[in-house]
Amino acid sequence: MKKALAVYRKELRQIGRDRRTLLILIFVPAFFLLLYGYALNFDIRHVKLAVEDRDGTAESRAVVSAFINSGYFDLAGAVYGPAEAERLLDLNEARAVLVIPERFGRDVRNGLMVPVQVIVSGDNANTATTVLGYSINILRTAGARFAPGGVQPAPLVTVEPRIWYNPELRSTLFLVPGLIAYIAMITAVASTALSIVREKENGTMEQVRMAPIDTVSFLIGKTIPYFLIALASSVLIIAASMVLFGLPLRGSWLALFVSASLFLFGALATGLLISTVADSQQLAFQMALLISFLPTLMLSGFIFPINSMPRALQIVTHLVPARYFLIALRGILLKGTAIGDLAPQLGALTLYAAAMLGLASARLARSAAV
Repeated sequence: MKKALAVYRKELRQIGRDRRTLLILIFVPAFFLLLYGYALNFDIRHVKLAVEDRDGTAESRAVVSAFINSGYFDLAGAVYGPAEAERLLDLNEARAVLVIPERFGRDVRNGLMVPVQVIVSGDNANTATTVLGYSINILRTAGARFAPGGVQPAPLVTVEPRIWYNPELRSTLFLVPGLIAYIAMITAVASTALSIVREKENGTMEQVRMAPIDTVSFLIGKTIPYFLIALASSVLIIAASMVLFGLPLRGSWLALFVSASLFLFGALATGLLISTVADSQQLAFQMALLISFLPTLMLSGFIFPINSMPRALQIVTHLVPARYFLIALRGILLKGTAIGDLAPQLGALTLYAAAMLGLASARLARSAAV
């Protein structure tokens, strides 16, 4: 540890001289959180709705008002035929069309079931599915108001859903933990990927390797300062997420610290492995982005569910550390999962970090011997 701490002090002084890099490592992740946190949002608002009201009664106007007052829809205009509705959808001046049939008011006053048509543009499948769900809920609520006495006949089977951990189904609570893992992975890998390569380009790598320091101590000493910086940056973006996006912390800070530390150590070790392969900072940065960016974004469950992927890709996701960190992070933040229940995820992160550090040590020792 004395040798590792000596390398740590040397690396810390070098980072302190490079104030620009230090500011980038600490504050750029918070900037990314603000940028992506507000840009990535699956909650759809202000859907442009065209209305074809063929009835013109108080009941039909109440249905239209229910849509507009819901906060999800904005009135794009009234249409008076299928051709005009199709034109608005083709020009993207409307994303949905509400068609209320003739005799709607009379039929609902008589207690009859009246079909109401909602035409949704399906060029974006995710948006169309969400808009359709909004429409069904609004029509169901409006239909209950028209029932005689406000009471509808009870069906044989009823469903009373209860949403746990995220009752409002806010996509922010699903996306922000993924953003935290995504940003932490990229910054941690890039920071250490450039450290040893910088030593190579400056010609100081040979001088350091001539010192009586073994490979593992050298790598640990190089990792400690970047680990502290990455951990401070992670705490900053988690605190910013709580303030800006209302992200809860239902678990313990200890569980959060342990899982984040293991994840960051594995990411830093990955960067060290890259730095032993690359010969220039440009190549190291490109490799860091390729190895950390795509797997974390596509194969971690950050945006795309792993269960919906082909079987071959599901197997590959077991090699992505962000998969395990996301499970642990969402469990700690949203569910209050105890650290003992996260043993499989923490164990996988530990194995990944040990494997990356071992590969980086072997690669660096081999290059030094050559």
